[in-house]
Amino acid sequence: MVRAAVLPAVGAPLEITDIELPDPGPGQVRVRLAAAGVCHSDLSLSDGTMRVPVPAVLGHEGAGTVVSVGEGVTGLAPGDGVVLNWAPSCGACHACSLGEVWLCANALSGSANVYARTADGTDLHPGLNVAAFAEETVVPVACTLPLPDGIPLTDAALLGCAVLTGYGAVHHSARVRAGETVAVFGVGGVGLATLQAARIAGASTIVAVDVSPEKEELARAAGATEYVVASENTAREIRALTGRQGVDVAVECVGRAVTIRTAWESTRRGGRTTVVGIGGKDQQVTFNALELFHWGRTLSGCVYGNCDPARDLPVLAEHVRAGRLDLSSLVTGHIALEDIPTAFDNMLAGKGGRALIVF
Repeated sequence: MVRAAVLPAVGAPLEITDIELPDPGPGQVRVRLAAAGVCHSDLSLSDGTMRVPVPAVLGHEGAGTVVSVGEGVTGLAPGDGVVLNWAPSCGACHACSLGEVWLCANALSGSANVYARTADGTDLHPGLNVAAFAEETVVPVACTLPLPDGIPLTDAALLGCAVLTGYGAVHHSARVRAGETVAVFGVGGVGLATLQAARIAGASTIVAVDVSPEKEELARAAGATEYVVASENTAREIRALTGRQGVDVAVECVGRAVTIRTAWESTRRGGRTTVVGIGGKDQQVTFNALELFHWGRTLSGCVYGNCDPARDLPVLAEHVRAGRLDLSSLVTGHIALEDIPTAFDNMLAGKGGRALIVF
């Protein structure tokens, strides 16, 4: 039995309870969590914006130590450190055949499986495959990545989602070049990682945008050269900071229609807007045909930073070891499992960066 945060039904409060976790079967690994980040995607799963089978144990950004391995597992042994990969690619679907593993059609198929049970025998699903909101979890070996050398296990949890997403949005989706100007909308965990990635890419002006004035210090520490408190004048303010042109690249990390539209309006003619934030179906963004032609801007979605975790994790680790990427600065609160609902409330209120569950 291990402690876990269980979502009994969509929209219901999380329940911190004991669950029965089986030994790993063929091709599976049991992992003792060191830390797990609380991501906005977890909130989106709990409120039904994104769908998962329930009841489920949420949590998808984590790192820990291998406890045991099932039959047929090679390359991992008890005591090894791993980063959880919540979106493993199948290698066989159309997207994978194109090398676009972040769009794998089967990446989330494991969420439909039963992986554990409550004390009364109720079946539990692993939210986003890895069920990281628990002291221990059992996952397919494809959902693990070797812990890179020199990276503290607790900090490494952030690599599993926030950092891969923010880094990938800048380097793979928007493809920011040295000297370009960038605006980042939303200074949460992913936004802070995106700011650091823009700095690493060599962006000249980096504008952070958030509804909270209190986040300016966090944003500037991550690499922002300018800070704008979101308002109806945001696009105008950003153009004023960039010679009345607008930024070359805007990265939206919020997932709201008004923010996406503002990010698009903040880019120069011919600029690029990348949408990282996950919004609901009710968030409708509209454009007219003439403005699409006139501005010549590119608007693109971005899934998991358009990353291949196996390829990109070693690159991120090298940035960490070289001091270019500071993982600990993304975290504004170390919490326990019982504190996840408060972390959700803080996200809704726009407070802080990443909350990190430390086991």
